[in-house]
Amino acid sequence: MYAIGLDYGTNSVRSVIINTQTGEEVGTHSWVYETGEKGIILDAKNHNLARQNPADYIKGFEITIKKAIEMAKENDSDFSSDKVIGIGTATTGSTPLPVNEDGTPLAMLEKYKENPNAHAWLWKDHTAYQEAEEITRTARENYPHLLAKYGDVYSSEWFFSKIWHCLNIDEEIFDAAKSWVELCDFVPAVLAGKTKPEKLVRSRCAAGHKAMFNEEWGGLPSKDFLGSLDPKLAELRDDLFEKTYTSDKEVGKLSQEWADKLGLNTDVSVAVGAFDAHLGAVGAGAEENRLIKIMGTSTCDIIISKEVEKDIPGICGIVNGSVVPGYHGLEAGQSAVGDIFNWFVNVINPGSDEQVSHEDLTIAAQELKPGESGLLALDWNNGNRTILVDQRLTGLLLGQTLHTTPGEIYRALVEATAFGALAIINRFEEYGVEIKEVVNCGGISEKNELIMQIYADVTGREMKISKSSETCALGGAISAAVASGQYDKFEDMQEKVCETKEKTFTPIPENHAIYKKLFDLYMQLHDSFGKEGKSDLQNVMKELLDIKEEVRKQ
Repeated sequence: MYAIGLDYGTNSVRSVIINTQTGEEVGTHSWVYETGEKGIILDAKNHNLARQNPADYIKGFEITIKKAIEMAKENDSDFSSDKVIGIGTATTGSTPLPVNEDGTPLAMLEKYKENPNAHAWLWKDHTAYQEAEEITRTARENYPHLLAKYGDVYSSEWFFSKIWHCLNIDEEIFDAAKSWVELCDFVPAVLAGKTKPEKLVRSRCAAGHKAMFNEEWGGLPSKDFLGSLDPKLAELRDDLFEKTYTSDKEVGKLSQEWADKLGLNTDVSVAVGAFDAHLGAVGAGAEENRLIKIMGTSTCDIIISKEVEKDIPGICGIVNGSVVPGYHGLEAGQSAVGDIFNWFVNVINPGSDEQVSHEDLTIAAQELKPGESGLLALDWNNGNRTILVDQRLTGLLLGQTLHTTPGEIYRALVEATAFGALAIINRFEEYGVEIKEVVNCGGISEKNELIMQIYADVTGREMKISKSSETCALGGAISAAVASGQYDKFEDMQEKVCETKEKTFTPIPENHAIYKKLFDLYMQLHDSFGKEGKSDLQNVMKELLDIKEEVRKQ
């Protein structure tokens, strides 16, 4: 049998058809969203704004599923459309969109199609930073239990801050919306023909990590709390949801309309959706004490645990069943990783008249030893997701001279993201979540060995790489296979199809020793700029020079 995994990324959607017995990818196709700049609606006057056209989501799965089926028929003589048993969906998040009483996105109505506020509010939209700060302040003062499982800070990337910001800047759109729907709930609803808000099946993953949903306090935050922010938010609560479901459950069967359009049948199970990183962790073989790093434009760090002894400040949620049913899912991450490297290559363009590539800069960076450049950077070009949870923080490059080269800067940016990754690992272990193994997945981990070696050297840990290049889609296929009844639980299929590559990256002791010194300086910058009452930076530049001179002498 076969399952389809849909992976909605920041710029494109991909469909992958998986053999559910072997994990073999027999058909795949990707499509770049056609609206905006590389699929994103931007505003030159507001760098925090990032929206998407919901119509692209629907067109995307139609195009990519059809093309993936064509490829599967060519690649696998055993494949036929009637052997497809399910569709699982992994998406970015929190990416909520306003819908009317039929579940139609407001952006797909003629009246609102030119209004960015009627479109999907992409995960990387940070326009709601003021609302996030007010949600955090109000909860800390009067409803502290709401933040206890969410790192004690509510983010501008998340569900309610975005909805409240819409209310504050565009009340017409807020009033026109019957409800708000996460992308990972919208796509399965369309496929199953259950788009009306009262019929929508909502994801435990999305609701738990981004909307403060927890059964301990009756689901969503109370009307009292929401009303203390704005009375209209309290009214909206009635049109949101009361229940959530894990991704081993079925939204419904594929509707007749989409069965006909896609060339499938109506026996196909449509699984409850989840965020890309969470299903990516499933596809990479998530298990206790194994940290899964999903590395792309940003990163998500996912680990699961049967029991969590205490709450962990600064992480993006501790949610029962959000990744693998039966376990608590813990999420952390960095708001920009690949985006930082792309910014340096595409925007700064250090090649001047000639466009340099990532490959060019990687080669130049490989010639350097740790600490040789005298540079130190902060990886906050798109804010800090974990552990400070502050999207108003910005990037920093320290230690430049008139002799600083593009290769040195590129390496410093890579090192900064590795330091940020280590800060997350340390925070997990500080609060009792032991990490015995690190498995990386995503394009960066597969394409750039220098980055993986630097991560190993900085963290002092072996870096393993998932064998599948499509772990998010594979995770979606696993959820579809379980929702269809072919497997009883995720672990049963994971044992068959989730593997790591033979090649791994182990720490080089002399590099790790230098990076320990640099990490201490990184954390000094991290705390000085990211925490109140920390501002003593007098020593940093001079110690960077000391390290630089020591390395060059060696």
